[in-house]
Amino acid sequence: MDLTELPWCKSSYSMGNGGNCVEVAEAQSLIHVRDSKDPDGTALSFGRAQWQLFVQAVRNGC
Repeated sequence: MDLTELPWCKSSYSMGNGGNCVEVAEAQSLIHVRDSKDPDGTALSFGRAQWQLFVQAVRNGC
């Protein structure tokens, strides 16, 4: 799968000032995450269940 064709989203808190940001894209049954400063670099891929556990942990302050 060519991840460069996916619609990548960045947090609304990202100021576009070159800070540390990640981008997220959804494709089929996977969630892909990459460094916004290196869009051609490696992307991590997670199943939906694993991604939901991660998001919930972040919301809980872990």
